[in-house]
Amino acid sequence: MRTITSESITKNIKEMCIEANYSLSKDMEDVFSHAVSTEESNLGKKVLQQLQENLKIAKEDQIPICQDTGMAVVFLEIGQDVHIEGDFLEDAVNEGVRQGYIEGYLRKSVVADPIVRENTRDNTPAVIHFKIVKGDGFKITITPKGFGSENMSRVFMLKPADGIEGVKEAILTAVKDAGPNACPPMVVGVGIGGTFEKCALMAKEALTREAGHFSEIPYVRELEQEMLSKINALNIGPGGLGGVNTALSVQINTYPTHIAGLPVAVNICCHVNRHVVREF
Repeated sequence: MRTITSESITKNIKEMCIEANYSLSKDMEDVFSHAVSTEESNLGKKVLQQLQENLKIAKEDQIPICQDTGMAVVFLEIGQDVHIEGDFLEDAVNEGVRQGYIEGYLRKSVVADPIVRENTRDNTPAVIHFKIVKGDGFKITITPKGFGSENMSRVFMLKPADGIEGVKEAILTAVKDAGPNACPPMVVGVGIGGTFEKCALMAKEALTREAGHFSEIPYVRELEQEMLSKINALNIGPGGLGGVNTALSVQINTYPTHIAGLPVAVNICCHVNRHVVREF
């Protein structure tokens, strides 16, 4: 049995909240640079260059990439042979988010009740997903999710007869409806299968995969490549001003489902797709 202290979890969460909001991950830097070099629209290229300059300033000056520093979404993969010592795990995570958003001067965007809408003033609580895995490892993935793109996300409860063509149409519909509102060029996370809530969770998790790397499942890889090509042919472009880079990456996760259903979720993220992963 391996022991991990709640204090170390809080410390890592705090640092990850700040890191995710100040600097782009390496995988996103790579796909963004590729977009700058391949954009055919002069206006689109200027938009990308301005965004690139903004990213550079944020990293050098240690300030937020965007004014919307997101609602903290935290994925925890906890080895079944791990014991958490100290505070309750959920409290430790939220304390890390609280410290990160206060010490990092990040905007507090969370309201305590969806109708009353009084701000919690520290960006807590986070949305936390727990997964128990084999061994004694502990993995944290944090993705601060801004709501310009989150609001453009969709769930489609398709019929099995709709098949893969129905899936393609659902993805394109979500992207078309999002248009410029999701701050393109965007990253498109897709979940196919499971249930209503499972496909949405898979779409969110898909956004945390390494951008620019396609699925190892042959038909999923082909679908990701096809959808990236079709989305980039929509001419939404950087900033919604036209161009060949509407999406930087399309990332699809799948799961078994019921014989009577074909759930599909599309979770869209803006061009920064903030995410940080740590294992210890």
